[in-house]
Amino acid sequence: MHLEQTEIPGVLVIRPRRFGDHRGFFSETYNAASLAENGVVLDFCQDNHSMSATVGTLRGLHFQIPPFAQDKLVRVARGAIYDVAVDIRHGSPTFGRYVARTLSAGEWNQLLIPAGFAHGFCTIEPDTEVLYKVTAPYSPDHEAGIIWNDPDLSIPWPLGGGDPVLSQKDTVYPTFADCQAYFSFGPGG
Repeated sequence: MHLEQTEIPGVLVIRPRRFGDHRGFFSETYNAASLAENGVVLDFCQDNHSMSATVGTLRGLHFQIPPFAQDKLVRVARGAIYDVAVDIRHGSPTFGRYVARTLSAGEWNQLLIPAGFAHGFCTIEPDTEVLYKVTAPYSPDHEAGIIWNDPDLSIPWPLGGGDPVLSQKDTVYPTFADCQAYFSFGPGG
């Protein structure tokens, strides 16, 4: 397993090894001990799996507020996404900045997103399946988000000039400027 730092400390690109032969391939997509050797110790409690049939399906920008804040480990089993993590930790030197990466089944890469980040993705291939591990269970009462097309964030979603396919809730989230300060940077934040 290979870990790469991104431009925002704590957000990591992870590349599990994949072994192929005439039958197909084998990959260990998650190994707590390997991550711990690299300083990443997380207690994942739930796995999520989404399938988006249409290119341009956009899910996000989502997060859960404490005490149900979630670290996420995101990967793609089929297709590809443009994956985004926005730093929403007040006082962070990277507050309001984001990391964006293409994750795909072909690249076999993952993105580790700490709590304190809003997360979203846009599908760039049809029938894309996304799997992600989280460190807190889903809690509807603690779910929050930021509007996907926030003008201050100016995320360059790969929509090819068209409109995204959105859920109703993803059309009504507040802007980044109007989002409450749920997270702070530093110890205990």
